[in-house]
Amino acid sequence: MASHGISRGSGPLVRSEEARQKELQQIDEYKNLADLVNTKIAEKHYTIEVLGLVTKLLNENPEYYTIWNHRRRVLASLVSAETLEQTPDELLQGDLQLTFALLRKFPKCYWIWNHRNWLLREGEALMGAEAAHKLWSGELQLINKMLHADSRNFHAWGYRRFVVSQLERFTPTVAESAAHGTSKGLAESEFEYTTRMIKTNLSNFSAWHNRSQLIPQILRERNADPKERRSFLDSELSLICEAINTDPFDQSIWFYHQYLLSILSASCPTHQLIVQDLTNGERQKYYEHEMEYIREILEDEADCKWIYEALLGLAEASLEVDAGTGSFTTKDMRAWLNELKRLDPLRRGRWDDLERRLSL
Repeated sequence: MASHGISRGSGPLVRSEEARQKELQQIDEYKNLADLVNTKIAEKHYTIEVLGLVTKLLNENPEYYTIWNHRRRVLASLVSAETLEQTPDELLQGDLQLTFALLRKFPKCYWIWNHRNWLLREGEALMGAEAAHKLWSGELQLINKMLHADSRNFHAWGYRRFVVSQLERFTPTVAESAAHGTSKGLAESEFEYTTRMIKTNLSNFSAWHNRSQLIPQILRERNADPKERRSFLDSELSLICEAINTDPFDQSIWFYHQYLLSILSASCPTHQLIVQDLTNGERQKYYEHEMEYIREILEDEADCKWIYEALLGLAEASLEVDAGTGSFTTKDMRAWLNELKRLDPLRRGRWDDLERRLSL
C-alpha cells in the first residue's frame, strides 16, 4: 500500500539487537530531556540556556504542545529582561527561523503554525506597524513556498487566510486603491490564486474551500450589480462543469458543486448569495441545466456515486421551487437512490434517511 505516493513497505521491520538498544537509549535521553525542561520551567528558570534545551526538545518532538507553551513563557520573560544580550528582534527572528525549519520537516503540525502566529503578533506589538507589515508580507511568501511543496496542505491554507486577514489591516480599501489608481485588493488576488491552484490540481479541497470563502467579499468589494452577479455565477458554474467533465470521480469538485447549489437556494442567507434577486423560475432553469449535463456524464460513468448524489440533490432543490417539474420523475429518483445504495453500502443509513426525506 501507499499513502500520498509513499510506499508503506512489504512487512514489519526486523531490527537487530544493537538497533533496539540504540533506540532504547534514545528514548531514555528524550525522557531525561523532557523531565529537565519541565523541571526548569516549574522553577521559573527563564534563561537562554533553558530556551536552548526547549529548542532541542522541540526538534525531537514538535507535537509536544506543552513545550511550546513553555517556550512562549521563556521568550516573554527574555524579551522583558533588561540585561539580555540579544534584542527582542533577534529573539523573534531566531524563533521564526526555528519554526520555518521545523515546518519543512513537519508541515502539518498544528503547534508549529500556532507558535508562528504568536511570534508575528508579538513582533507587531514590539516593532510597530511598518515593520509588522513587512513581517506579514514575508509570511505570505513563506506560505507560497509551503503550498508549492504540497498544494493540499490544509494547515497552510488555513494559516494563509489568517495572514491575509492581518495584511488587510495594513492595505488600503478597494475604494481607496481605485481612487489612487493602485492595485486591486487582496481578496481579488487570493481568488486568482485559487484559480491557479485549482487548474494545477483539481483535487484540491482547500483551494475550492478558500474560493467559496472569498466570493461574498469579492462581490461586495466590486459593488457588483445584478447583471454582474449573474455573470459571476455563470462563470463559476461553467468552471465546475468543466471540472466535473474532466474528472467526475473527484470528491472535491462535487463539494464545490454542492456549495454553488446551496447559494442558489432561496433559504440561503442573503449575504452569502451570489445573485440576490433570483426568481424561482430562474432557479429552476439553473437546476434543469445542471441536471441535463450531469445526466449526460452519467451515460459514460454509471459507477460514479457522486453523480447520483448530485442528481438527487438537484431533484430535491427543484421540488422546492416547482412541485410539478417535468425534468425528472419519481421513478428516476428511486433509481438514482438504489444506485447510491449499491455503490456506497457503508452509508446505507444515510441513504435510508434520504429516502424518507424525499418520500421515496
